[in-house]
Amino acid sequence: MDYFNLTLFTEALITLVVIMDPPGTVPVFLSLVGRKQRAARARAALQAVLVSFLVIALFAVAGQAILAYLGIGIPALQGAGGLLLLLVALELLTSKGGSDPEVADDVNVALVPLGTPLLAGPGAIAATIVFVREADGDPAGYIALACAIVAVHVIIWVCMRYSGALIKVLRESGITLLAKIAGLLLAAIAVQLVADSVRGFIAGA
Repeated sequence: MDYFNLTLFTEALITLVVIMDPPGTVPVFLSLVGRKQRAARARAALQAVLVSFLVIALFAVAGQAILAYLGIGIPALQGAGGLLLLLVALELLTSKGGSDPEVADDVNVALVPLGTPLLAGPGAIAATIVFVREADGDPAGYIALACAIVAVHVIIWVCMRYSGALIKVLRESGITLLAKIAGLLLAAIAVQLVADSVRGFIAGA
């Protein structure tokens, strides 16, 4: 009897890393908390990773049951996530560079948009549900998937936790520019999520 499904672990880890994009979270993370103190940035990074982990774990354990009970499909999750990210993107694009960095509370930033839907977004949730189905009751598969989820969140935490080194290079003007770029990228991701949502609804009609 196998106690660990290495194939499923590798497949899940690579898929989640590609979808959640740990290096890609750094610009958004710095644009939101880059002006805060080092301790506040570390706390926000940990909170965001914990929120994402809890959301992904919840959907891994009961995702199919939750979606079925509420009558929600993946396209609906994509649409909701896209609209939420679009609001954050517009805020980043229209905010002033000299705004008070303490206006946004660390916990709120960790919850939305970092924890969800940026990290634990529709793509990661859908992939997790698919891998749970692939495990198909095999304990070795469930253990492998759990390890993959933990591993990708450790990678994300490392990327965000030690992103402060970039602040010394970017300075205030660089962070402001980074916020605008991150806002543009988030807007593109949001539009893509909404487009995928519309395609999903059409395909399911």
